[in-house]
Amino acid sequence: MEPSVTELYDQYRKGMIDRRKFVKKLALYAGGTTAALSLLPLLEQNGAKAAYSPPQAGEIFTGVVKYPGKTGDVIAFLARPAEQIKYPAVIVIHENRGLQPHIRDVTKRMAAEGFLAVAPDALSPFGGTPENEDEARTKMRELDMDSTTGDFIAAVKYLETHPLSNGKVGCTGFCWGGGMTNQVAVGAPELDAAVPYYGATPAPEDVPKIKASVMAHYAGNDTRINAGIPAFEEALKKAGVDYQVFIYEGASHAFNNDSNPDRYHEEAAKLAWKRTIGFFKEKLK
Repeated sequence: MEPSVTELYDQYRKGMIDRRKFVKKLALYAGGTTAALSLLPLLEQNGAKAAYSPPQAGEIFTGVVKYPGKTGDVIAFLARPAEQIKYPAVIVIHENRGLQPHIRDVTKRMAAEGFLAVAPDALSPFGGTPENEDEARTKMRELDMDSTTGDFIAAVKYLETHPLSNGKVGCTGFCWGGGMTNQVAVGAPELDAAVPYYGATPAPEDVPKIKASVMAHYAGNDTRINAGIPAFEEALKKAGVDYQVFIYEGASHAFNNDSNPDRYHEEAAKLAWKRTIGFFKEKLK
């Protein structure tokens, strides 16, 4: 890839130029708009890879596991450090398109930080997440939410009793998964720490059921989700829940998703991740 093209894409990814100007300039390098649009998926793929350097082979172990949930066996992606000792455990909950490669990468990043991490697949009742994202999004809308919540709550017990777990369990999730993280905190009093990212807030009357410490991350430019923050925070205070709330000005919904250049906000994502890891290391030790 020509350095000039890579630099142009980097400017676009960081929000320094808008999409229209980006495509227009890319067309000059590529020899036309059609060629530019065909080049764009490759740039996005390279950009996603560049945003994260995965651990070297041998540093972490990954695999697919199943655990008993409310709907039956739940399929999950597991990642952990290679050494077989006990680790604090973390549930990683995906967005509204099922268990996509990006969330597997996030799960591996969590493992690289020294955690036993599991990413359950909400679409397990359908045999797992399909490759087509549109199909996955449609299937997500067909889920029974009470049963699905039960599947994720069951992951707490699975990790709590896992032979390589120290018995402490945290949960984090993004977008749809952020809302589900809140529901796991409500439904699993044994959960030790919850870190929802820009997720729908629970009903205020359910907040007193939360026994976990909470660290919530929100984007400044996320009116719909942020409308629930005041009532959530008031309920957390009233219930005496140990909590922190961070709002990242200039960032939009899904700012942590580095596979989505239109949403990814590098500064906010890195700061939120640093805070998340520090929080889990403190609460799950």
